[in-house]
Amino acid sequence: MTGPATSNPRWDDGASPEQPGESLDLADYHGLARLIERMHRRYLDVVRVGLLKQGVEDIGPVQALMIMLIGEDDLSVRDLMERGYYLGSNASYSLKILVDAGYINRAASPRDRRTARLQLTDKGRALRAELTRLERIQAEALVRNDAEIGELKAAYRTLRRLDRVWGDMVRYSSLDFD
Repeated sequence: MTGPATSNPRWDDGASPEQPGESLDLADYHGLARLIERMHRRYLDVVRVGLLKQGVEDIGPVQALMIMLIGEDDLSVRDLMERGYYLGSNASYSLKILVDAGYINRAASPRDRRTARLQLTDKGRALRAELTRLERIQAEALVRNDAEIGELKAAYRTLRRLDRVWGDMVRYSSLDFD
């Protein structure tokens, strides 16, 4: 894998590109990482507002996203952590809040008593349905026509590709670009 600033001639690093086409600005790449972080915080704020409008004050936006990830599935804690990229102590704390508030059931797996299984309660399913309704409204506010639907899909594909590249860089220790 080659590094963006060291060997890819399409990056605008002051050198003249060897290949025709639009050069990529390293500031755009750096700004993208900062934008992703800021958008995540803003999305949590949107979820928080949605919870408050529903009168839900016993959980926060991180716990609400866990409810969305569990969905109709019967998940292990490990599966939930992998789906949501949670750290162990953070996931345990949030799961305790959700169990105590009555949104999820946490029970030992019948196959392996050491493994906890997670399922939404009726209260959790009702909140999930409401959060899904709010997401639909938000999505409809974002995309108003076919062109914007295409732009959203292209942005999603780009972010998925970035997630894979960054994941591979970490997994395969390819952070040394030489």
